Amino acid sequence: MPLFRGGYVLPLLEGLHIARDQRTNRRIRAREVRVVGPAGEQLGVLTIEQALDRAQSEGMDLVEVNPMAKPPVCKIMDYGKFKYEEKKRASEAKKKQVVVHLKEVKLRPKTEEHDYEFKVRNVRRFLEEGNKAKVTIMFRGREITHKELGSAILDDVVKDLKDVAVVEQMPRMEGRQMFMIISPNPKVAARAREMARQQAAAAEKAEGAKKSEGASNQVVASNQIVASNAGKPEGQADARSMAQMPAPMADAPAQQASGTK
Repeated sequence: MPLFRGGYVLPLLEGLHIARDQRTNRRIRAREVRVVGPAGEQLGVLTIEQALDRAQSEGMDLVEVNPMAKPPVCKIMDYGKFKYEEKKRASEAKKKQVVVHLKEVKLRPKTEEHDYEFKVRNVRRFLEEGNKAKVTIMFRGREITHKELGSAILDDVVKDLKDVAVVEQMPRMEGRQMFMIISPNPKVAARAREMARQQAAAAEKAEGAKKSEGASNQVVASNQIVASNAGKPEGQADARSMAQMPAPMADAPAQQASGTK
């Protein structure tokens, strides 16, 4: 999305991507820059010194977001916070994305029926998980002279999986092997992505609940230790209780003691 249209600067999007080597503060080389404020307001064209002073007065950084514009466009922002949030968003997006693997299944022209059915079931499972499958026919010795047998087996695989698969790469020879690549059809792929999103959401919810439970147990333990020491004379609290007290609460008795003096 261009920053300029019709002679004015478009408001910067909240999810603006900034390159890793983006110039900031004193690294900006232009003498004049068009400045966008922290809330997206247009501050006009300023000299680099004026722009740096404005950013410093806000306690933020001056970041060059469009060096190709004339003059370059800079935004006043907390650059460290922005990079942290960007990294956090990327990490969350990575957790939710579906990673597609290529699974390989090997067959031979003389593969027995029950082995064929077992491997086709495995291919079906791979596809239903959202993965792709590479089906390979291996020829040994004089079997290479009967390539039509390998083609027939691959045709059977396509027929047996026609409800969940589409052929992504047609059968081809590579040395003494014939292979093809099949992928899940759009309906199966969408179902796999939805299942992956649900699993990621469930894992995130379980992790949040675990952290909340740990914090709650810590508070309960702290309250119990403080209650057990409440009836003891000042400065004679049980050393074992003090050692068991969580770090954030360890200074509480000392603060109480200093406040009573």
